[in-house]
Amino acid sequence: MASERLSRITIEPGKCGGQPCIRGQRIRVTDVLELMSAGASFDEILEDYPFLEREDLLAVLEYAARQTDHIVLRAS
Repeated sequence: MASERLSRITIEPGKCGGQPCIRGQRIRVTDVLELMSAGASFDEILEDYPFLEREDLLAVLEYAARQTDHIVLRAS
């Protein structure tokens, strides 16, 4: 069952190259993940991007987690 939080992640042709964004705004999921991987805290990100909400950041993490949750087939 899809999380309601994931509705915050949008994909629109012609916006940010069709990549997943947050609530139709021009900030990509990848942009936020890169900030987090560089060590930025939720508070720092929210301060630098005041149009984002804490739930947006949680949606980014959930989206990324679901993208990596797939079966890996190995050659025998």
